[in-house]
Amino acid sequence: MGYGAIDLHKRESQVRIVTDEGEVIDRRIATTRDSFRHLFWGRPCMRVLIEASTESEWVAQHLESLGHEAIVADPNYTLMYGHRTRRIKTDRRDVAALTEACRLQIYRPVHRRSADHVTIQWQLNVRQQLVWMRTRAISLMRATTRGVGVHIRSSDTDHFLTHLEHAELPTPLQDALAPLREQLRLLNTQLAEMDAVIGQVAQGHPVIRRLLTCPGVGPVTATAYVAALDTVERFPSAGHVTSYLGLVPREYSSEEHQRRGHIVRAAHPRVQSLLVQAAVRVRRSRREESGALRAWALGIERRRGTTIAVVALARRLARILFAMWRDGVDYQPRLSRGDKPAGLASV
Repeated sequence: MGYGAIDLHKRESQVRIVTDEGEVIDRRIATTRDSFRHLFWGRPCMRVLIEASTESEWVAQHLESLGHEAIVADPNYTLMYGHRTRRIKTDRRDVAALTEACRLQIYRPVHRRSADHVTIQWQLNVRQQLVWMRTRAISLMRATTRGVGVHIRSSDTDHFLTHLEHAELPTPLQDALAPLREQLRLLNTQLAEMDAVIGQVAQGHPVIRRLLTCPGVGPVTATAYVAALDTVERFPSAGHVTSYLGLVPREYSSEEHQRRGHIVRAAHPRVQSLLVQAAVRVRRSRREESGALRAWALGIERRRGTTIAVVALARRLARILFAMWRDGVDYQPRLSRGDKPAGLASV
């Protein structure tokens, strides 16, 4: 079976193919579907190694449609580059190292998410961009009005325009802010439409609908959680999920010295942020179903402070959601530890 590798770049990529007869083919081609089709079409099935990147998924799918086996590998796996010297770096040397890793099968494949969850992730990304645009517009308008001695009342974003309209602003400033007011109205409408779409997705997805029974977890948080994890089977335990989401402290320890810091950088920082927001909602909630979690968090807060308690609660929520998904059960706040299903008892 032939093998090869692709050093992917945005415009041009370096490709190396080793045929069954041992012929080595090196090509630098444009990173387009037509270029890959021209090079790979009609060749016997081969294994092709690709570094995970922005373009890697569509390239892998395209190669698979041409009858080849595509492997998307983790670029952080240093053993994959064992035959590359760092003294001289070129694309040809990189692709040669990847080709050798493909031959020896020295690589760590990354998880490739399902098409449905990728589509959901696109919707979440667009929604997040709209939220950022709205936040920036409001921040600019607040700063501008403060410059003339007018403070807009603190409120949720949906009522900001109402407070702005009741503020006594100079006419030139009103005219200057008019485009931002129109943009904010449009963003509010678009976000309402996006939330309706995500709500429909959540209600039509059995796993997301189950996760909504957990306190503090809304449609956006549950949908983002499921889209990020994709499948629950690829995580051996709840601890692996919290590490994947970055809800564990940084650590630099050696011998008798142990140093821990803030939570680590996550593969999905938006999910990390949403779980922290969910923890804040649980901490402030007075609903009966949130009582056990709130009491647990307040106990930590008395010993370690609010920030650590909120992060600890976010980590606990991530573990609970994992157990609910894995065991196929809704959130059950009233069960004692001894009566819990085996899965939920291990979160």
